[in-house]
Amino acid sequence: MPLCEIMSQKIDLRNLTADEVENFVVELGLPAARGKQLFGWLYRPGHKDLAGPGGIGREVRARLAGHAEVSSLEPEKVEISRDGTMKFLFRLADGVGIESVLIPAEGRYTLCLSSQAGCAMGCRFCLTGAMGFTRNLRPAEMVNQLLAVMEYMIRAGIVRETPRQLVNNLVFMGMGEPLANYGNLLTALTILMDERGLGFSERRVTVSTCGLVPRMRDLGRDIRVNLAVSLHAPDDATRSGLMPVNDSYPVAALLDACRDYPLSRHRVILFEYILFQGINDSAETALLLAERLQGIPCRINLLPYNESACLPYRRPAMETIEAFRAELHRAGVRALIRNSRGADIAAACGQLAGGNATKGQENDLPRRTQRAQR
Repeated sequence: MPLCEIMSQKIDLRNLTADEVENFVVELGLPAARGKQLFGWLYRPGHKDLAGPGGIGREVRARLAGHAEVSSLEPEKVEISRDGTMKFLFRLADGVGIESVLIPAEGRYTLCLSSQAGCAMGCRFCLTGAMGFTRNLRPAEMVNQLLAVMEYMIRAGIVRETPRQLVNNLVFMGMGEPLANYGNLLTALTILMDERGLGFSERRVTVSTCGLVPRMRDLGRDIRVNLAVSLHAPDDATRSGLMPVNDSYPVAALLDACRDYPLSRHRVILFEYILFQGINDSAETALLLAERLQGIPCRINLLPYNESACLPYRRPAMETIEAFRAELHRAGVRALIRNSRGADIAAACGQLAGGNATKGQENDLPRRTQRAQR
């Protein structure tokens, strides 16, 4: 049955892949070429109103009327960190709050996207997990985070040759477990990576997971993107104490899935490893970690824990962190110490809480950042 007959409400075109948009306009009696044009139009920043100016022909607008709409997001609040990181709070149509984080570095931008409102994984060190799970995000709600941030950057005076070049890398590391929203995530990735629209290449897109092994295997089969895995411990006892998902998919099964994950040439799996004082930061643990990762093309990001007053975990001393990295290097494992960006506005790893975070500087991109990024 045609899409336009299945849905009693208007179809949000930003929930559809390029092929689905093309099929949709054909069902409405338009040539397939109009669908290709429409898909390209949908992913230019500022294009939100089918009835407005911007290249949608009169015939197409008339056929779409009553059948289709284009959703969009506007930031309810923007907070600016001392290090230039920007956190965006978006209010969805049902009132649910989600957050995205834009991270500048040497003239380039990485955008951290949310895939769920809240999270059901229950990682004991994560403020998002402490919120509990509200709902999955639809593809449009993921893609619209990017478009809203791009529009904000344009208004702030950040200039690029094309809008696509405003954001260099996309990482699904915000609120939620991306692979727990697999169908919607796959649609969003297909839209984001389609050359007819935004055209992000596989090396520019990373999906992070706490370790949903069956879905990791699905992801490797269905699409080519970078994979990041939140590991945080090399043994089951410690990891289960931090991450309940380990009870279902223990370390050995998780690492087997990593070994099987298809990687393009020169690509590696990124392991995220938060260091907690007295829990997973010993030299012995580093050696075990290196042993468990043998045979996996990988890099480890060592992340000193971002402390929270409402959680009992503490950050190790810098000497301990350096010693941990040194042990990994001696064992032949590449590891980098990454201090999370935006901690002062609760935009760092594990701190996103859908608008319940600490208030910071709002609603203005610092002029020094504008000048630096032009």
